[in-house]
Order: sequence, then C-alpha cells, then structure tokens
Amino acid sequence: MKNNNNSLASLALQKFKKNFWGVFSLGIIACIGLISICAYWFAPDASKNANQMHLSIHSKAPGFEVEMLTIPSGIVSNQNFFSKLFFGKNNTDTEIPIKSYTVNGSMLNYVEYASDGLQGLEKQIDVSKFPESNYKQYIDTRSFVFGTDKYGRDYLSRVLIGSRISFFIGFVAVFISLIVGLIMGSLAGYYGGKVDAFIMWIINITWSIPTLLLVIAITLALGKGFWQVFIAVGLTMWVEVARVVRGQIISAKEMQYVTAARALGYNDFRIITKHILPNVFGPLIVISAANFAAAILIESGLSFLGIGAQPPMASWGAMIKDHYNYIILGKPYLALIPGFCIMLLVMAFMLVGNALRDALDVKT
Repeated sequence: MKNNNNSLASLALQKFKKNFWGVFSLGIIACIGLISICAYWFAPDASKNANQMHLSIHSKAPGFEVEMLTIPSGIVSNQNFFSKLFFGKNNTDTEIPIKSYTVNGSMLNYVEYASDGLQGLEKQIDVSKFPESNYKQYIDTRSFVFGTDKYGRDYLSRVLIGSRISFFIGFVAVFISLIVGLIMGSLAGYYGGKVDAFIMWIINITWSIPTLLLVIAITLALGKGFWQVFIAVGLTMWVEVARVVRGQIISAKEMQYVTAARALGYNDFRIITKHILPNVFGPLIVISAANFAAAILIESGLSFLGIGAQPPMASWGAMIKDHYNYIILGKPYLALIPGFCIMLLVMAFMLVGNALRDALDVKT
C-alpha cells in the first residue's frame, strides 16, 4: 500500500512549507483575495465603484478629516445584502462637506467647505423634512485614511475596490490560457506530423507579436470594457502553456505506461487526460503563477493607456494614470500607493512561483 507521507505531493508540500517567503507571499495573496472579494465591506465609501465625489475636498493629504452633511433623498433602496457586498450600495443621498453649521429652530444653516483658502457658500435647509427629527445623525466627521483623489473620492476605498480587477484578471487570464494551451499543446505533442506543424506555426506567429501590442489589438477588436480585457489578456498567454505541454507530451507519449494504455484499447482522449496530463501539472503550476503576475502587469499597463477598465470603475493602473503628474506637484502618494499595491501583488505571485518551482523540482 502506498504511503501518503512519502508521496511526491506530500514531499513537495513539506518543501513548500519550509520556504518562508513562499508561505509569506501566499498569505499576502490570500489577504488581498479576501479584500478584493469583500471590498465593499471594508471600504469606507461603500457606494458603487466608490464613486462618491466631493470636488471641494479634492487631492487632500492622508488623514484628512471634514464634517459631512448627508441630505437623504427619500428613495428607499431595495438592494439585498449580497448585492451591496459584491456590487456596492446604490447611494442616492447627497453628501456635502461643510466647514461649520448652526441650527435655528428647524432650519440648519451651514457653510460649505472650500479649498485653497476660499470662503464657502452659506446655505440653509429645513431639517424638519428629514426622515428622522434628530439632525445630528445626518452630520458626521468623515476621515480619509489615504486622503482623496483629484475628484474628491475616498482614496482608500478606491484602492480596496481596485484590487478586484488586478486580482481576478489573474484567475480569468490563467484559466483561459490553460484551456487553450492544454488543448493546442496536447494535440501538437500527441499527434505530431501536420497537426504539430500547423499548431507550431500558429504558436510561432503569436509568439513573434509583442504581448502588449497583441492585447491592444484584441481589446480594440472586442471593445473597451471589463471582460474584454480579461479575455484579451488570457488569449495572449496560452502560447507558453502550449509549448510546455507539447514538449512534455512528446517525451511522455513514448513511456511504457502510455504504450500499455494503448495496448488496453484506451482512446486518445483518455490517454491524454488520464495518463499524460497529470504528469505535467508540476511545470504548469509554476507557469500559471508566473502568468498571474504577468496578467496583473499587462492589465495595469492597459488601464494606464486608457484601454483597460473604464471610468468610473476603480483600477490600480487607471489610478496611476490619473495621478502620475502629481508626483512633481508635491503629492506623489496618489500615484505611489496603487503602484506599491501592484508591486506587492506581483512580487507575491513571483515568490510563490519560485517556491513552487523549488518544491516540485524532482532533482532536489
């Protein structure tokens, strides 16, 4: 009976656990994944895309605080809990940053907040028309941990929600590249001959085109948008998967266990999926980890060029594009914060890939 403790999978897992940076990076990826899934739960601004704008408090430094007056719209939202958790709250209330306020009977007099030393407008509103008679619950002190962007939106909320695109594009792109790469590589490696020559011709042509240029072409053909970028990135990353699968199958199809499977009368599909592919998963796992990192960088580059996720959707690459000129205007953190987030996530995937490579290396 086979001892599971001595199996290759168990040995690889033990080696991976001994790699501090690999385990630490996997923890970072898990934390970012949890944040991206429940982004609206953690975000101070839970409105859809954290797109609550306050132009009077634009480009404020981290830790900025201001009193916020919320004027209820009176519209009752029918959103359920899961809709708010995954897609954000449909906020129809009006939020006004204020400098000061006084109450005279049922009238609330307030002075709007104004930047650059300007004097805000003085206005008044009848609080007796509010759903609740206590006006104080409509005025609270709002704190912006990462400050605000150039449109006055909460920057921390935008960073948290922007993690969704960068994180999930890795999964979608790797999934698409694995499906296409496994099919093309398996057919080329197993059947050889003209099938191999034709598929290798497609691979070489795709390989010769710069990745970013190919992604831009596919994105423009499919149109600008969220899912179009995911599909475009995935369709450009299958080549390396196909080349590795092809090479592994060419060397494996002459093995004795494959010859025995043919002698037993198994069809080609079962031989490839049940007997050959399980033996090439090691290299594929390493390639997938590297493709995760590459997909994040490509999406960030596309968003920076304005081809990726479109406004008002939050994206780390788009946030760098909107604020890179602030580096020389004395507020570099507006571009450095999303840049650091991209660097952290890419580095985590690369370190996990290196740890998996070492753990799955049969020579050691």
